[in-house]
Amino acid sequence: MGRADILVINPNSNLAVTAGLDAALRTLRMADGPSIRCTTLSEGPLGIECQKDVEQVTLPLRRLVEQDNAADAFVIACFSDPGLHVCREATRRPVFGINECGVLSALARGERFGIIAILEKSIARHQRYLRQMGLAERLAGERALGLSVAATASDERAFARMEAVGRELVEKDGADVIVMGCAGMARHRRPLEITLGVPVIDPTQAAVAMAIGAVQAQML
Repeated sequence: MGRADILVINPNSNLAVTAGLDAALRTLRMADGPSIRCTTLSEGPLGIECQKDVEQVTLPLRRLVEQDNAADAFVIACFSDPGLHVCREATRRPVFGINECGVLSALARGERFGIIAILEKSIARHQRYLRQMGLAERLAGERALGLSVAATASDERAFARMEAVGRELVEKDGADVIVMGCAGMARHRRPLEITLGVPVIDPTQAAVAMAIGAVQAQML
C-alpha cells in the first residue's frame, strides 16, 4: 500500500490564506506519515464572511471531492465548515471540518473555550453551529476582531488585535482555551499561545491531526 494522502481545501480564493495553511501544517508532515496537500477553491470568494459565501462554495466543494481520486481524506479549511455534510455524502472517504475538529480539540484542553471570530456578523453563525453540535454550554464567549479574512492572513496589525481579543476572552469571559475562528489566523497560533498563557487551537492543525489518525488507522 502506498503513502496516504490528505487534501486540505481552502474554500476561499485567497492564495495568501492557502500559503498560511501550508506553512502551519509543516510540523505535521512526517517522513513516514501521510502527504498533506493544500489547494485553493478558485470559484470561492476572497473570504467566507457571511452565509451567502458559505452557500456559494458548497456545491463546488462537493464537485472537488467527487472528482479527486487521489486523496484518502479531506479537510475543509474554513471555520464555517461549508459543505461538510454534502461532501461527506459524496464520498466514503473521511471529510473533516475545521470548526468541528477545533472545538472538539478544545474540549480536551480546557473546561470552557473562547472563540476569536473575524467579524461580528460571524458570531451568530458560529453559535448556531455550536448549538447544533450540543456544545454551546462549554462556550465561555466569542469576540470579533473586526477584520476581514484577508487582513487576518496578511495584515501585520492582526496579531495585536488577536492578542487584545484573546485577553478579553480569558480575563473577562473565563476561557481557559482559545480557538482561532478563521483558517487565515494559522500563522499566529504559537505567538498567541505564548502571549496569553493558555492553549490556543489552530482548527486546521486539529482537523489535519484527526485526518492523519483516520488514514493511518485505515492502513493497519
